[in-house]
Order: sequence, then structure tokens, then C-alpha cells
Amino acid sequence: MSIDLAQLAEMTGLETMRAIADGELPPPSIAVLLGMSVVDVGEGRATFELTPDERMMNPLGTIHGGIAATILDSCLGCAVHTTLRPGEGYTTAQLNLHYLRPMLPGTGPVRATGTVVHRGRKQATAEGRLVDGAGKVIAHGTTTCLILGDS
Repeated sequence: MSIDLAQLAEMTGLETMRAIADGELPPPSIAVLLGMSVVDVGEGRATFELTPDERMMNPLGTIHGGIAATILDSCLGCAVHTTLRPGEGYTTAQLNLHYLRPMLPGTGPVRATGTVVHRGRKQATAEGRLVDGAGKVIAHGTTTCLILGDS
């Protein structure tokens, strides 16, 4: 599946994220690498899912904290992405995480949901939670994103 960059530049962030979620656009390569998928998007929110496995372990036998950071960074950033107008972009300026419990191989699918708290002309903030299948919070965090482009 190829991406028409000219067409992509005409799309809003929400249209782009919905096209990825619906399989009309290919997922980002980081999502493919980790087996992460978009399961829900809407204006100012995004939910991602992945199943941690042995490839993601640290030397202590738990899932590396970078996996939690990656899925949270993804859902938080993509929540902001859903607010972009055509021609706008964003980049993460700050990411803050709080780890509450470890992920283990066999934890099963985990979900991270990000929600925009504030969207201004030049920056946006979002908050999110990573939960296991029982709804227990594994980690939570916030982001500040810089809005780039036509703003």
C-alpha cells in the first residue's frame, strides 16, 4: 500500500488517523515493529493496543519500561494528531510517565488511551493511561506537543 503524500497533506489529522485505523493507510513502522494497533480514534482521543512478549523483556524478566513509554507516547501524540488541520504537524516536546506496576510476558493485551486536555495554536497537552486486561493501571502520563505548520 503506497501513500500519496499530496493527498495526505490535504487530510486533517482525524481523517489520517481514521484511515490508519480502518486500514486505508499503512500503520507507522514502529507500530508494525511492536505489533501495536490503533483500536479507536476520535476528536482529541486515541487508543492503542499491543500484547507484550518475551522479545520486549529487560534483564529482570519484566517488559522493558520503554514499551510502556512507546505505547503511551503513541496514543498521547496521536490524540493530539486528531486535532490537526491540513498542513499542520506536531512533535513531542515533553513526555512524563509514572509507572505503577510491571508488565510481564503473558500479561495479555494492554491498552493505552490518550485524551487531549488543551489544544492551543502552538502547543497541545494530553493525558493518558496504560491498562491491562483487568483494567488495572500499569502506567499513566502526560505530554506537551508543539504544533508545527500553518498555525
